[in-house]
Amino acid sequence: MKKGLNLTDILVTIVIAIVFGIVYKLWGPLWATVKPMGLHIEDLIYGMWFIAATVAFLIIRKPGVALLAETAAASAEFITGSEFGLSVLVYGILQGLFAELVFAAARYKRYDIMIVSIAAFASGVASLIGDYYQGYITSLETWNLLLLVGARLLGSVLIAGVFAYYLVKALEATGVTNLVRPASKEDYDALEK
Repeated sequence: MKKGLNLTDILVTIVIAIVFGIVYKLWGPLWATVKPMGLHIEDLIYGMWFIAATVAFLIIRKPGVALLAETAAASAEFITGSEFGLSVLVYGILQGLFAELVFAAARYKRYDIMIVSIAAFASGVASLIGDYYQGYITSLETWNLLLLVGARLLGSVLIAGVFAYYLVKALEATGVTNLVRPASKEDYDALEK
């Protein structure tokens, strides 16, 4: 399999990113609605903002896709009028980069639920770093900070990890992912039987 991105890979990644960028825009009001419930319940659903990177990587399976997808999704969210302003672009780059680093550490050869969950966890860490530099979490008491971090990272793994993995598995079952993936040796062997 060629490692570099071709035009089809880039276009499919951008389409995935645009779809999730719109989801991100719609997710903001839901997140804000849940926030008043307290105890950082809203951070359990924060992982949706990392899902473009993991879904795009599971579909395209090439270097650079996670970073491109998350950056493009953040751009789409920004263009559609994100209530979080320009900071979504910084967060998108950070979250995509951290997911990309996990896939790179696995040499882009693992597509299992564990590696996707670790990438989602890493994106959650990136968002916390962004929150720290924005000053959003610096004044929290230790117990409150631990609650926020735990909820955010758990939500990241559940949504951008586990949910993303099974979403792509469902897409694979329809055969749609075969349109963007090259045929493997197993595919050719199956034809000879």
